[in-house]
Amino acid sequence: MRTEPIDKWVRAYVGDVAVVDTRTPLLFWEDDFPVPTYAVDEADVRTDLLQPTDPPPSAEWSSFDPQGPVSQWYDVVVGDQRRPHAAWRLADPAVADRLVLSWRPGLLDRWTEEDEEVMGHPKDPYHRVEVLRSSRHVVVRRDGVLLADSRRPVLLYETGLPTRFYLPPEDMVADALVSQENRTHCPYKGFAERYWGLREHPEVSGIAWCYDEPKAAVEAIAGRVAFYNELVDLEVDDLPLPRARSPFSEDRPRVTGRAVHD
Repeated sequence: MRTEPIDKWVRAYVGDVAVVDTRTPLLFWEDDFPVPTYAVDEADVRTDLLQPTDPPPSAEWSSFDPQGPVSQWYDVVVGDQRRPHAAWRLADPAVADRLVLSWRPGLLDRWTEEDEEVMGHPKDPYHRVEVLRSSRHVVVRRDGVLLADSRRPVLLYETGLPTRFYLPPEDMVADALVSQENRTHCPYKGFAERYWGLREHPEVSGIAWCYDEPKAAVEAIAGRVAFYNELVDLEVDDLPLPRARSPFSEDRPRVTGRAVHD
C-alpha cells in the first residue's frame, strides 16, 4: 500500500454534522487499485457517532468498498439516521491506526476539501487527464458483434487507466446496445448520466457511457460514447488492441454512483 500525507482541510458530513474534520488526512492507494481515499486520525473523527457492526453480507464488487481486509466495520449514527457500513478500519499496518469513511453516495452526505465539495473520491495529486481529437479508425466489437465504427474519435488519456475512445453516438450500432439506468461521478470529468449494456448479453452491464455536460477541461468528450477497453475488442487503424486489464475487467454489474473508469 502506498500512502502520502496531504496538506488539505478535509471534512465529511451527515446533514450538518461533521463526522470527519481533519487537517492531516493521509491519502492511500490500495494494492492494484487506481483510486485513492483518505485514512483519518481517530482524533479527527466523531467516534461517538460510530457503532461497531458485523461485516456486510457478500455482494457485488464495488469501487466504493475496501479492496483489502477489514479489521472492524462501523455504522455511522447521527440522531435517528443510521448509515450502515459507512466506516471501517483496514488491517493493513500502513493505515491500521486510522479510520476510513465511505464515499459511496447515500452514506455520508458530502465531502469537502478546504471549502469546495468533492464527489466520487479524493483528487489524486499525480492524476492527469488529457483529450485529443483524432481521425483514427476505431472499430468496437464484442464476441464478433459490431458495436461501433468511427473515424472521428476523441482520445482521452488518464493516468493509470487505458486510453478511452469517445465516439460520436451516430457511429454506434444502436440495435446491439440497450440503454441502462445509472449515474456516476468522476472528480475530473463530471457526471456520466447515460449508460448502455449489451442487448444479447444482459450480464454485461454498463459497457459504455456518456458525459453530456463534462467539466471544461474535457469538454471535447461531451455527448460522445466510450466503451470499456477491458470488455470489448478494439481495432485502431486496422490493428487489434489487446484487452486492457483493470478492476473493470470482469463481466459484472457496474455499481451506480461513481465510476473510476472513464
